[in-house]
Amino acid sequence: MLWSLVKIVLFVVIVAAATMFASYLLELDGGVRIAIGTMEFNLTPLAAVIGLVLLVFAVWLLIKVLGLLVATLRFINGDETALSRYFDRNRERKGYRALRDGMIALASGESRLAMAKAQKAQRYLESPELTTLLVAQAAEQAGDRRKAEEAYKTLLQDDRTRFVGVRGIMKQKLSDGDTETAMKLAEKAFALKPAHREVQDTLLQLQAQKEDWKGARATLNAKLRHGALPRDVHKRRDAVLALSEAKGVFDEGNTIEAREAAIEANRLSPDLIPAAVMAARSYISQGKPKYATRVLKKAWEVHPHPDLAAAFAEIEPDEDPKARLKRFRALTKSHPEHRETRLLLAELHLADEDFPEARRALGDLAVVSPDARTLSIMAAIERGEGKPDAVVRGWLTRAVSASRGPQWTCDKCGHIHGEWVPVCTNCGAFDSLSWREAPQSELTNLMSSATLPLIVGKLEEPAPAPAAEPAPAAADPAPTPEPAPEPTMPEAAADVPDAEILPPDHGAETGKDTARNT
Repeated sequence: MLWSLVKIVLFVVIVAAATMFASYLLELDGGVRIAIGTMEFNLTPLAAVIGLVLLVFAVWLLIKVLGLLVATLRFINGDETALSRYFDRNRERKGYRALRDGMIALASGESRLAMAKAQKAQRYLESPELTTLLVAQAAEQAGDRRKAEEAYKTLLQDDRTRFVGVRGIMKQKLSDGDTETAMKLAEKAFALKPAHREVQDTLLQLQAQKEDWKGARATLNAKLRHGALPRDVHKRRDAVLALSEAKGVFDEGNTIEAREAAIEANRLSPDLIPAAVMAARSYISQGKPKYATRVLKKAWEVHPHPDLAAAFAEIEPDEDPKARLKRFRALTKSHPEHRETRLLLAELHLADEDFPEARRALGDLAVVSPDARTLSIMAAIERGEGKPDAVVRGWLTRAVSASRGPQWTCDKCGHIHGEWVPVCTNCGAFDSLSWREAPQSELTNLMSSATLPLIVGKLEEPAPAPAAEPAPAAADPAPTPEPAPEPTMPEAAADVPDAEILPPDHGAETGKDTARNT
Protein backbone atom coordinates (compact mmCIF):
# COMPACT_ATOMS: atom_id res chain seq x y z
CA MET A 1 0.00 0.00 0.00
CA LEU A 2 2.80 2.43 0.90
CA TRP A 3 4.73 1.52 -2.24
CA SER A 4 1.67 2.22 -4.39
CA LEU A 5 1.34 5.64 -2.77
CA VAL A 6 5.03 6.36 -3.42
CA LYS A 7 4.65 5.44 -7.08
CA ILE A 8 1.62 7.72 -7.45
CA VAL A 9 3.41 10.64 -5.83
CA LEU A 10 6.50 10.05 -7.99
CA PHE A 11 4.37 10.02 -11.17
CA VAL A 12 2.70 13.27 -10.19
CA VAL A 13 6.07 14.88 -9.50
CA ILE A 14 7.47 13.79 -12.89
CA VAL A 15 4.41 15.10 -14.74
CA ALA A 16 4.60 18.41 -12.85
CA ALA A 17 8.31 18.74 -13.60
CA ALA A 18 7.75 18.05 -17.33
CA THR A 19 4.95 20.61 -17.43
CA MET A 20 7.07 23.24 -15.72
CA PHE A 21 9.98 22.51 -18.09
CA ALA A 22 7.71 22.84 -21.15
CA SER A 23 6.23 26.16 -19.90
CA TYR A 24 9.74 27.41 -19.20
CA LEU A 25 10.80 26.60 -22.76
CA LEU A 26 7.72 28.42 -24.16
CA GLU A 27 8.40 31.55 -22.16
CA LEU A 28 12.13 31.50 -22.99
CA ASP A 29 13.25 34.25 -25.40
CA GLY A 30 15.55 33.49 -28.33
CA GLY A 31 15.87 30.27 -30.22
CA VAL A 32 18.15 27.95 -32.15
CA ARG A 33 19.41 28.80 -35.65
CA ILE A 34 20.61 25.97 -37.90
CA ALA A 35 22.35 26.90 -41.16
CA ILE A 36 23.08 24.27 -43.82
CA GLY A 37 24.63 25.84 -46.86
CA THR A 38 22.21 28.38 -48.18
CA MET A 39 19.45 26.99 -45.99
CA GLU A 40 18.77 28.40 -42.54
CA PHE A 41 16.36 27.10 -39.87
CA ASN A 42 15.22 29.09 -36.82
CA LEU A 43 13.73 26.93 -34.05
CA THR A 44 12.09 27.89 -30.83
CA PRO A 45 13.57 26.37 -27.71
CA LEU A 46 10.72 23.82 -27.45
CA ALA A 47 11.06 22.81 -31.10
CA ALA A 48 14.83 22.48 -30.63
CA VAL A 49 14.38 20.08 -27.71
CA ILE A 50 11.86 17.98 -29.65
CA GLY A 51 14.17 17.90 -32.66
CA LEU A 52 17.05 16.80 -30.47
CA VAL A 53 15.00 13.92 -29.04
CA LEU A 54 13.96 12.83 -32.54
CA LEU A 55 17.58 12.94 -33.67
CA VAL A 56 18.70 10.72 -30.80
CA PHE A 57 15.91 8.24 -31.56
CA ALA A 58 16.85 8.17 -35.24
CA VAL A 59 20.49 7.46 -34.40
CA TRP A 60 19.44 4.65 -32.03
CA LEU A 61 17.16 3.15 -34.66
CA LEU A 62 19.92 3.27 -37.24
CA ILE A 63 22.28 1.44 -34.90
CA LYS A 64 19.71 -1.29 -34.29
CA VAL A 65 19.05 -1.74 -38.01
CA LEU A 66 22.78 -2.01 -38.66
CA GLY A 67 23.07 -4.54 -35.78
CA LEU A 68 20.24 -6.59 -37.24
CA LEU A 69 21.93 -6.57 -40.64
CA VAL A 70 25.24 -7.71 -39.13
CA ALA A 71 23.47 -10.43 -37.05
CA THR A 72 21.71 -11.70 -40.18
CA LEU A 73 25.00 -11.93 -42.04
CA ARG A 74 26.60 -13.78 -39.09
CA PHE A 75 23.60 -16.12 -38.84
CA ILE A 76 23.92 -16.93 -42.53
CA ASN A 77 27.62 -17.54 -41.94
CA GLY A 78 26.78 -20.04 -39.10
CA ASP A 79 27.98 -17.99 -36.15
CA GLU A 80 26.09 -17.91 -32.86
CA THR A 81 23.90 -14.90 -32.63
CA ALA A 82 20.84 -13.75 -30.78
CA LEU A 83 18.80 -14.96 -33.75
CA SER A 84 20.37 -18.41 -33.63
CA ARG A 85 19.88 -18.53 -29.89
CA TYR A 86 16.21 -17.72 -30.39
CA PHE A 87 15.76 -20.63 -32.79
CA ASP A 88 17.74 -22.90 -30.45
CA ARG A 89 15.49 -22.06 -27.53
CA ASN A 90 12.44 -22.67 -29.68
CA ARG A 91 13.82 -26.04 -30.78
CA GLU A 92 14.63 -26.99 -27.18
CA ARG A 93 11.11 -26.15 -26.09
CA LYS A 94 9.70 -28.43 -28.77
CA GLY A 95 12.16 -31.19 -27.86
CA TYR A 96 11.45 -31.11 -24.14
CA ARG A 97 7.72 -31.02 -24.86
CA ALA A 98 8.06 -34.16 -26.99
CA LEU A 99 10.25 -35.77 -24.32
CA ARG A 100 7.66 -35.01 -21.64
CA ASP A 101 4.84 -36.42 -23.77
CA GLY A 102 6.93 -39.52 -24.47
CA MET A 103 7.57 -40.16 -20.78
CA ILE A 104 3.88 -39.76 -20.01
CA ALA A 105 2.99 -42.15 -22.84
CA LEU A 106 5.56 -44.67 -21.58
CA ALA A 107 4.13 -44.53 -18.06
CA SER A 108 0.64 -44.97 -19.54
CA GLY A 109 1.67 -48.08 -21.46
CA GLU A 110 1.40 -46.45 -24.90
CA SER A 111 4.73 -47.73 -26.15
CA ARG A 112 4.27 -46.85 -29.82
CA LEU A 113 3.32 -43.26 -29.02
CA ALA A 114 6.23 -43.05 -26.59
CA MET A 115 8.65 -44.24 -29.27
CA ALA A 116 7.33 -41.68 -31.76
CA LYS A 117 7.66 -38.88 -29.23
CA ALA A 118 11.14 -40.05 -28.31
CA GLN A 119 12.24 -39.97 -31.96
CA LYS A 120 10.76 -36.49 -32.29
CA ALA A 121 12.61 -35.33 -29.18
CA GLN A 122 15.77 -36.88 -30.62
CA ARG A 123 15.49 -34.58 -33.65
CA TYR A 124 15.13 -31.44 -31.56
CA LEU A 125 17.40 -32.10 -28.59
CA GLU A 126 21.10 -32.70 -28.36
CA SER A 127 20.73 -34.97 -25.30
CA PRO A 128 21.11 -38.55 -26.54
CA GLU A 129 21.41 -39.83 -22.96
CA LEU A 130 17.76 -38.86 -22.46
CA THR A 131 16.17 -39.53 -25.81
CA THR A 132 18.01 -42.81 -26.48
CA LEU A 133 17.07 -44.09 -23.05
CA LEU A 134 13.41 -43.28 -23.74
CA VAL A 135 13.66 -44.98 -27.13
CA ALA A 136 15.16 -48.11 -25.51
CA GLN A 137 12.48 -48.34 -22.84
CA ALA A 138 9.66 -47.68 -25.30
CA ALA A 139 11.01 -50.28 -27.73
CA GLU A 140 11.40 -52.80 -24.93
CA GLN A 141 7.83 -52.20 -23.81
CA ALA A 142 6.59 -52.53 -27.39
CA GLY A 143 8.48 -55.81 -27.85
CA ASP A 144 10.86 -54.42 -30.48
CA ARG A 145 13.98 -56.15 -29.12
CA ARG A 146 16.19 -55.21 -32.07
CA LYS A 147 15.57 -51.48 -31.68
CA ALA A 148 15.94 -51.72 -27.91
CA GLU A 149 19.29 -53.48 -28.26
CA GLU A 150 20.49 -50.84 -30.74
CA ALA A 151 19.51 -48.10 -28.27
CA TYR A 152 21.31 -49.86 -25.40
CA LYS A 153 24.44 -50.22 -27.52
CA THR A 154 24.27 -46.50 -28.25
CA LEU A 155 24.12 -45.83 -24.51
CA LEU A 156 27.36 -47.79 -24.06
CA GLN A 157 29.30 -45.04 -25.85
CA ASP A 158 28.69 -42.46 -23.10
CA ASP A 159 30.26 -42.80 -19.66
CA ARG A 160 27.14 -41.38 -18.05
CA THR A 161 24.85 -44.01 -19.58
CA ARG A 162 27.20 -47.01 -19.91
CA PHE A 163 25.74 -48.73 -16.84
CA VAL A 164 22.21 -48.36 -18.20
CA GLY A 165 23.26 -49.92 -21.49
CA VAL A 166 25.05 -52.84 -19.85
CA ARG A 167 22.11 -53.52 -17.53
CA GLY A 168 19.61 -53.37 -20.41
CA ILE A 169 21.55 -55.85 -22.57
CA MET A 170 22.08 -58.07 -19.50
CA LYS A 171 18.34 -58.30 -18.92
CA GLN A 172 17.79 -59.16 -22.58
CA LYS A 173 20.36 -61.96 -22.39
CA LEU A 174 18.73 -63.28 -19.23
CA SER A 175 15.34 -63.42 -20.93
CA ASP A 176 16.97 -65.25 -23.86
CA GLY A 177 18.51 -67.82 -21.51
CA ASP A 178 22.08 -66.85 -22.44
CA THR A 179 23.42 -67.04 -18.87
CA GLU A 180 27.08 -67.06 -19.93
CA THR A 181 26.87 -63.63 -21.57
CA ALA A 182 24.49 -62.38 -18.90
CA MET A 183 26.97 -63.28 -16.17
CA LYS A 184 29.80 -61.38 -17.91
CA LEU A 185 27.54 -58.36 -18.33
CA ALA A 186 26.46 -58.63 -14.68
CA GLU A 187 30.10 -58.60 -13.61
CA LYS A 188 30.69 -55.51 -15.77
CA ALA A 189 27.63 -53.76 -14.33
CA PHE A 190 28.72 -54.72 -10.82
CA ALA A 191 32.15 -53.19 -11.47
CA LEU A 192 30.48 -49.96 -12.65
CA LYS A 193 28.02 -49.75 -9.74
CA PRO A 194 28.82 -52.20 -6.95
CA ALA A 195 26.07 -50.76 -4.72
CA HIS A 196 23.23 -51.49 -7.17
CA ARG A 197 20.96 -54.05 -5.47
CA GLU A 198 19.38 -55.53 -8.57
CA VAL A 199 22.77 -56.15 -10.16
CA GLN A 200 24.04 -57.65 -6.90
CA ASP A 201 21.12 -60.08 -6.71
CA THR A 202 21.37 -61.01 -10.39
CA LEU A 203 25.11 -61.62 -10.20
CA LEU A 204 24.75 -63.64 -6.98
CA GLN A 205 22.05 -65.84 -8.51
CA LEU A 206 24.04 -66.43 -11.70
CA GLN A 207 27.18 -67.26 -9.72
CA ALA A 208 25.23 -69.71 -7.58
CA GLN A 209 23.76 -71.37 -10.68
CA LYS A 210 27.25 -71.68 -12.17
CA GLU A 211 28.57 -72.97 -8.80
CA ASP A 212 31.08 -70.13 -8.58
CA TRP A 213 30.95 -70.17 -4.80
CA LYS A 214 34.02 -67.98 -4.20
CA GLY A 215 32.69 -65.28 -6.50
CA ALA A 216 29.28 -65.55 -4.88
CA ARG A 217 30.79 -65.06 -1.44
CA ALA A 218 32.60 -61.93 -2.69
CA THR A 219 29.31 -60.58 -4.07
CA LEU A 220 27.57 -61.40 -0.80
CA ASN A 221 30.24 -59.50 1.15
CA ALA A 222 29.70 -56.51 -1.15
CA LYS A 223 25.97 -56.60 -0.38
CA LEU A 224 26.77 -56.49 3.33
CA ARG A 225 29.31 -53.71 2.86
CA HIS A 226 26.87 -51.51 0.95
CA GLY A 227 24.04 -52.10 3.42
CA ALA A 228 21.88 -54.17 1.05
CA LEU A 229 21.72 -57.19 3.38
CA PRO A 230 21.15 -57.55 7.15
CA ARG A 231 24.07 -59.04 9.03
CA ASP A 232 22.17 -62.12 10.24
CA VAL A 233 20.95 -62.93 6.72
CA HIS A 234 24.47 -62.44 5.41
CA LYS A 235 25.80 -64.84 8.02
CA ARG A 236 23.26 -67.48 7.05
CA ARG A 237 23.82 -67.15 3.30
CA ASP A 238 27.58 -67.05 3.69
CA ALA A 239 27.27 -70.36 5.54
CA VAL A 240 25.17 -71.73 2.68
CA LEU A 241 27.85 -70.71 0.18
CA ALA A 242 30.59 -72.18 2.36
CA LEU A 243 28.62 -75.42 2.60
CA SER A 244 28.14 -75.48 -1.17
CA GLU A 245 31.85 -74.91 -1.61
CA ALA A 246 32.53 -77.80 0.76
CA LYS A 247 30.23 -80.09 -1.24
CA GLY A 248 32.09 -79.15 -4.39
CA VAL A 249 35.39 -79.98 -2.74
CA PHE A 250 33.95 -83.33 -1.65
CA ASP A 251 33.03 -84.04 -5.26
CA GLU A 252 36.59 -83.26 -6.32
CA GLY A 253 37.95 -85.63 -3.68
CA ASN A 254 40.00 -83.11 -1.69
CA THR A 255 38.92 -84.38 1.72
CA ILE A 256 41.08 -82.08 3.86
CA GLU A 257 39.76 -78.94 2.18
CA ALA A 258 36.26 -80.38 2.30
CA ARG A 259 36.49 -80.96 6.04
CA GLU A 260 37.73 -77.43 6.66
CA ALA A 261 35.01 -75.92 4.46
CA ALA A 262 32.30 -77.99 6.16
CA ILE A 263 33.51 -77.00 9.62
CA GLU A 264 33.68 -73.36 8.50
CA ALA A 265 30.09 -73.54 7.20
CA ASN A 266 28.90 -74.97 10.51
CA ARG A 267 30.78 -72.30 12.44
CA LEU A 268 29.14 -69.54 10.39
CA SER A 269 25.62 -70.90 10.94
CA PRO A 270 25.27 -73.67 13.56
CA ASP A 271 21.52 -73.98 12.87
CA LEU A 272 22.05 -74.83 9.20
CA ILE A 273 21.15 -78.52 9.20
CA PRO A 274 23.12 -79.64 6.09
CA ALA A 275 26.20 -77.82 7.39
CA ALA A 276 25.91 -79.51 10.78
CA VAL A 277 25.52 -82.93 9.13
CA MET A 278 28.51 -82.41 6.85
CA ALA A 279 30.68 -81.05 9.66
CA ALA A 280 29.72 -83.99 11.89
CA ARG A 281 30.60 -86.48 9.16
CA SER A 282 33.93 -84.77 8.61
CA TYR A 283 34.66 -85.10 12.35
CA ILE A 284 33.60 -88.77 12.23
CA SER A 285 36.00 -89.39 9.35
CA GLN A 286 38.77 -87.77 11.42
CA GLY A 287 37.98 -90.01 14.39
CA LYS A 288 36.62 -87.18 16.56
CA PRO A 289 33.20 -88.44 17.75
CA LYS A 290 33.01 -85.93 20.62
CA TYR A 291 33.21 -83.00 18.21
CA ALA A 292 30.60 -84.61 15.96
CA THR A 293 28.29 -85.17 18.95
CA ARG A 294 28.66 -81.56 20.04
CA VAL A 295 27.88 -80.23 16.56
CA LEU A 296 24.77 -82.39 16.17
CA LYS A 297 23.48 -81.63 19.67
CA LYS A 298 23.79 -77.91 19.07
CA ALA A 299 21.91 -78.15 15.76
CA TRP A 300 19.23 -80.42 17.30
CA GLU A 301 18.61 -77.89 20.07
CA VAL A 302 17.85 -75.29 17.39
CA HIS A 303 15.75 -77.50 15.11
CA PRO A 304 15.28 -81.28 15.42
CA HIS A 305 15.65 -82.99 12.06
CA PRO A 306 15.86 -86.62 10.87
CA ASP A 307 19.13 -85.94 9.00
CA LEU A 308 20.73 -84.95 12.29
CA ALA A 309 19.54 -88.20 13.88
CA ALA A 310 20.89 -90.21 10.94
CA ALA A 311 24.31 -88.53 11.28
CA PHE A 312 24.20 -89.11 15.04
CA ALA A 313 23.64 -92.83 14.40
CA GLU A 314 26.75 -92.92 12.17
CA ILE A 315 28.97 -91.99 15.13
CA GLU A 316 28.59 -95.53 16.57
CA PRO A 317 27.37 -97.69 13.69
CA ASP A 318 27.86 -101.09 15.41
CA GLU A 319 26.14 -100.53 18.75
CA ASP A 320 23.19 -102.64 19.88
CA PRO A 321 19.67 -101.13 20.12
CA LYS A 322 19.76 -100.63 23.89
CA ALA A 323 23.11 -98.87 23.79
CA ARG A 324 21.89 -96.74 20.91
CA LEU A 325 18.73 -95.80 22.79
CA LYS A 326 20.85 -94.77 25.76
CA ARG A 327 23.28 -92.73 23.64
CA PHE A 328 20.44 -90.98 21.79
CA ARG A 329 19.21 -89.49 25.07
CA ALA A 330 21.70 -86.72 24.41
CA LEU A 331 19.34 -85.65 21.61
CA THR A 332 15.94 -86.77 22.86
CA LYS A 333 16.20 -84.91 26.17
CA SER A 334 16.07 -81.69 24.15
CA HIS A 335 12.61 -80.77 22.82
CA PRO A 336 10.94 -83.93 24.19
CA GLU A 337 7.51 -82.91 22.84
CA HIS A 338 8.77 -82.07 19.37
CA ARG A 339 7.40 -84.19 16.56
CA GLU A 340 10.84 -85.34 15.37
CA THR A 341 11.88 -86.29 18.89
CA ARG A 342 8.79 -88.44 19.39
CA LEU A 343 9.22 -90.12 16.03
CA LEU A 344 12.91 -90.77 16.74
CA LEU A 345 12.08 -92.37 20.09
CA ALA A 346 9.40 -94.52 18.47
CA GLU A 347 11.86 -95.75 15.85
CA LEU A 348 14.53 -96.47 18.46
CA HIS A 349 12.08 -98.49 20.55
CA LEU A 350 10.97 -100.33 17.42
CA ALA A 351 14.59 -101.29 16.76
CA ASP A 352 14.75 -102.52 20.35
CA GLU A 353 11.46 -104.42 19.81
CA ASP A 354 9.87 -102.58 22.72
CA PHE A 355 6.54 -102.02 21.02
CA PRO A 356 4.54 -100.63 23.99
CA GLU A 357 7.21 -97.96 24.55
CA ALA A 358 7.22 -97.22 20.83
CA ARG A 359 3.43 -96.70 20.95
CA ARG A 360 3.81 -94.50 24.02
CA ALA A 361 6.51 -92.40 22.33
CA LEU A 362 4.45 -92.03 19.15
CA GLY A 363 1.38 -90.96 21.12
CA ASP A 364 -1.40 -89.51 19.00
CA LEU A 365 0.75 -88.39 16.07
CA ALA A 366 -0.87 -90.95 13.78
CA VAL A 367 -4.23 -89.29 14.49
CA VAL A 368 -3.49 -85.58 14.85
CA SER A 369 -0.62 -85.46 12.33
CA PRO A 370 -1.04 -88.42 9.98
CA ASP A 371 1.58 -88.71 7.26
CA ALA A 372 3.40 -91.55 5.56
CA ARG A 373 6.03 -91.76 8.27
CA THR A 374 3.77 -91.78 11.32
CA LEU A 375 1.34 -94.23 9.72
CA SER A 376 4.18 -96.56 8.70
CA ILE A 377 5.54 -96.52 12.26
CA MET A 378 2.05 -97.26 13.56
CA ALA A 379 1.80 -100.22 11.15
CA ALA A 380 5.14 -101.54 12.44
CA ILE A 381 3.94 -101.22 16.04
CA GLU A 382 0.72 -103.07 15.25
CA ARG A 383 2.62 -105.88 13.54
CA GLY A 384 5.11 -106.08 16.40
CA GLU A 385 2.27 -106.43 18.91
CA GLY A 386 0.81 -109.31 16.91
CA LYS A 387 -2.25 -107.56 15.49
CA PRO A 388 -3.98 -109.18 12.48
CA ASP A 389 -2.56 -108.51 9.02
CA ALA A 390 -5.74 -106.67 8.09
CA VAL A 391 -4.99 -104.02 10.73
CA VAL A 392 -1.39 -103.64 9.56
CA ARG A 393 -2.44 -103.36 5.93
CA GLY A 394 -5.04 -100.83 6.90
CA TRP A 395 -2.39 -98.51 8.33
CA LEU A 396 -0.17 -99.02 5.30
CA THR A 397 -3.10 -98.29 3.01
CA ARG A 398 -3.60 -94.96 4.72
CA ALA A 399 0.13 -94.28 4.40
CA VAL A 400 -0.04 -94.66 0.62
CA SER A 401 -2.48 -91.76 0.23
CA ALA A 402 -1.26 -89.66 3.16
CA SER A 403 1.00 -86.66 3.00
CA ARG A 404 4.71 -87.32 2.61
CA GLY A 405 5.39 -85.16 5.67
CA PRO A 406 8.02 -82.41 5.91
CA GLN A 407 10.40 -82.26 2.96
CA TRP A 408 12.92 -79.85 1.49
CA THR A 409 10.53 -77.52 -0.33
CA CYS A 410 11.31 -74.36 -2.30
CA ASP A 411 9.59 -71.34 -0.76
CA LYS A 412 9.25 -69.63 -4.16
CA CYS A 413 7.98 -72.32 -6.51
CA GLY A 414 7.01 -75.12 -4.10
CA HIS A 415 9.23 -77.69 -5.82
CA ILE A 416 10.14 -80.67 -3.60
CA HIS A 417 13.75 -81.87 -3.42
CA GLY A 418 14.97 -85.21 -2.18
CA GLU A 419 17.92 -83.56 -0.44
CA TRP A 420 19.01 -80.05 0.39
CA VAL A 421 20.61 -78.03 -2.41
CA PRO A 422 21.71 -74.36 -2.32
CA VAL A 423 19.88 -73.49 -5.56
CA CYS A 424 16.39 -74.70 -6.44
CA THR A 425 16.60 -77.02 -9.43
CA ASN A 426 13.22 -75.82 -10.70
CA CYS A 427 13.23 -72.01 -10.45
CA GLY A 428 16.93 -71.32 -9.75
CA ALA A 429 16.26 -69.40 -6.52
CA PHE A 430 19.17 -69.22 -4.10
CA ASP A 431 18.77 -70.35 -0.47
CA SER A 432 15.03 -70.87 -0.85
CA LEU A 433 14.68 -74.43 0.54
CA SER A 434 13.04 -74.95 3.91
CA TRP A 435 12.05 -78.11 5.79
CA ARG A 436 8.27 -78.02 5.75
CA GLU A 437 5.27 -79.97 4.62
CA ALA A 438 4.52 -79.31 0.99
CA PRO A 439 0.84 -78.74 0.08
CA GLN A 440 -0.70 -81.85 -1.40
CA SER A 441 -2.67 -81.22 -4.55
CA GLU A 442 -6.24 -82.44 -4.95
CA LEU A 443 -5.27 -84.29 -8.14
CA THR A 444 -2.64 -86.28 -6.23
CA ASN A 445 -5.19 -87.26 -3.61
CA LEU A 446 -7.68 -88.37 -6.25
CA MET A 447 -5.05 -90.42 -8.05
CA SER A 448 -3.98 -92.07 -4.81
CA SER A 449 -7.56 -92.97 -3.95
CA ALA A 450 -8.15 -94.32 -7.44
CA THR A 451 -5.06 -96.55 -7.39
CA LEU A 452 -5.54 -97.93 -3.88
CA PRO A 453 -7.68 -100.92 -4.98
CA LEU A 454 -5.01 -101.80 -7.54
CA ILE A 455 -2.33 -101.73 -4.82
CA VAL A 456 -3.98 -103.31 -1.79
CA GLY A 457 -7.13 -104.93 -3.12
CA LYS A 458 -10.35 -105.00 -1.12
CA LEU A 459 -11.25 -105.98 2.39
CA GLU A 460 -12.05 -109.61 2.97
CA GLU A 461 -15.73 -110.25 3.54
CA PRO A 462 -16.10 -112.27 6.74
CA ALA A 463 -17.43 -115.77 6.07
CA PRO A 464 -20.86 -116.45 7.60
CA ALA A 465 -20.63 -118.48 10.80
CA PRO A 466 -22.03 -122.05 10.50
CA ALA A 467 -25.37 -122.61 12.21
CA ALA A 468 -24.95 -124.31 15.56
CA GLU A 469 -26.69 -127.66 16.06
CA PRO A 470 -29.45 -127.59 18.68
CA ALA A 471 -28.26 -128.94 21.99
CA PRO A 472 -30.08 -131.82 23.66
CA ALA A 473 -32.84 -130.69 25.91
CA ALA A 474 -31.48 -132.57 28.89
CA ALA A 475 -28.06 -131.01 28.78
CA ASP A 476 -27.34 -127.69 30.32
CA PRO A 477 -26.55 -125.06 27.75
CA ALA A 478 -22.87 -124.21 27.52
CA PRO A 479 -22.05 -120.68 28.66
CA THR A 480 -21.71 -118.34 25.74
CA PRO A 481 -18.26 -116.75 25.66
CA GLU A 482 -18.13 -113.00 25.45
CA PRO A 483 -17.16 -111.84 21.98
CA ALA A 484 -13.60 -110.58 21.73
CA PRO A 485 -13.37 -106.89 20.90
CA GLU A 486 -12.60 -106.36 17.27
CA PRO A 487 -9.35 -104.46 16.64
CA THR A 488 -9.78 -100.94 15.45
CA MET A 489 -8.34 -100.35 12.04
CA PRO A 490 -8.54 -97.84 9.25
CA GLU A 491 -11.23 -98.23 6.63
CA ALA A 492 -9.09 -99.71 3.84
CA ALA A 493 -7.11 -102.91 4.11
CA ALA A 494 -5.77 -105.41 1.60
CA ASP A 495 -5.64 -109.10 0.96
CA VAL A 496 -2.31 -109.03 -0.80
CA PRO A 497 1.13 -110.09 0.37
CA ASP A 498 3.18 -107.52 2.25
CA ALA A 499 5.83 -107.47 -0.47
CA GLU A 500 3.28 -106.02 -2.92
CA ILE A 501 2.46 -103.00 -0.79
CA LEU A 502 4.19 -99.90 -2.10
CA PRO A 503 6.37 -98.17 0.50
CA PRO A 504 5.78 -94.47 1.04
CA ASP A 505 8.33 -91.98 -0.25
CA HIS A 506 9.24 -90.42 3.02
CA GLY A 507 8.63 -93.12 5.57
CA ALA A 508 10.82 -93.20 8.63
CA GLU A 509 14.17 -92.42 7.06
CA THR A 510 15.85 -92.15 10.43
CA GLY A 511 14.28 -95.42 11.59
CA LYS A 512 15.66 -97.15 8.53
CA ASP A 513 19.13 -95.80 9.21
CA THR A 514 18.86 -96.78 12.86
CA ALA A 515 17.62 -100.31 12.17
CA ARG A 516 20.23 -100.76 9.43
CA ASN A 517 23.05 -99.63 11.67
CA THR A 518 21.95 -101.96 14.48
